[in-house]
Amino acid sequence: MYKIAVIPGDGTGQEVVHEGLKVLEAVASKLDIKHELVFYDLGGERYKKTGELLPDSVVEELKRFDAIYLGAIGHPDVKPGILEKGILLKMRFMLDQYINLRPVKLFAGVETPLKDKGPEDIDFVVVRENTEGLYTGSGGFLKYGTADEIAIQESINTRKGVERCVRYAFDYCSQRRERKNLTFCGKTNVLTYAHDLWQRTFDEIAKEYPEVTTDYANVDAICMWMVKNPEWFDVIVTDNMFGDIITDLAAMIQGGVGVAAGGNINPEGVSMFEPMGGSAPKYTGQNIINPIASVAALQMMLAVLGEEEAAGLVEAAIKKVISQDMQSMAAGKMGHSTSEVGDLLADFIATS
Repeated sequence: MYKIAVIPGDGTGQEVVHEGLKVLEAVASKLDIKHELVFYDLGGERYKKTGELLPDSVVEELKRFDAIYLGAIGHPDVKPGILEKGILLKMRFMLDQYINLRPVKLFAGVETPLKDKGPEDIDFVVVRENTEGLYTGSGGFLKYGTADEIAIQESINTRKGVERCVRYAFDYCSQRRERKNLTFCGKTNVLTYAHDLWQRTFDEIAKEYPEVTTDYANVDAICMWMVKNPEWFDVIVTDNMFGDIITDLAAMIQGGVGVAAGGNINPEGVSMFEPMGGSAPKYTGQNIINPIASVAALQMMLAVLGEEEAAGLVEAAIKKVISQDMQSMAAGKMGHSTSEVGDLLADFIATS
């Protein structure tokens, strides 16, 4: 019995989660996967009504779940940064979800802006450190609001944090497939303290994985090569800030945020899975948003829970519906409504 916390969140997050759960019910029924869903109303509407973001009592409850399934957090009436810091970042830090796992996979039938590139060229994974770096909030202001104002934002990198991220990346890469190549993405020529720690740790751990080949690239070069030669990459490991940036670029080359999903992973605790697109308030209630990324997040969740057959069946459904039923990945241009795409996915699973 899997106990799954569901956070539909704001805007279209609620719509795509509904379709994801529709697919979950189909695959659970097909393969007799027992599960219990518990819903949480975290997000902009709750904050507007009560002033609450993420109570500590809720964090303690979430620690007892097997997984968390998230729609999207973001509200047009709430100042940017409040929900992100107060809910998403707090959840990552307090649940110690120290890995952000981002598969970058181009499915057949999905358009990419890269000329002459296809599914065989775009199939890699980014492992991003998720609880340190510039996102810890370390720093502050001096002489705030004056002409002499100083703002300091510090990047915190610990040996423990770097090592467990790098080791996760090597473990993941060693089990992935034939290539088994791990690229460290950094900026060692400029960030001579933080990324010296990363490089030394990377080199030391590499000795324990002779089956994995390794290389290094500066983050700016990664951005260029990800566009020019995405087929070069198998698994990339990087810090929090660089990972945040390059995974948005990666989402575009795999067809946009409508198909991009990710996981915030605590291998020893509870992990959270979500589509990469935001709450998209301008599409809320229109039944036109693309739910594929949310279903791909569900597929990741099943894989991390060890339900490989179920994850494979969901991915097969995604491939079929994208290649044979959908006209586009863009909202309002799919050729089907949000709920119809969910129905197509669920029906494929039920009849497979």
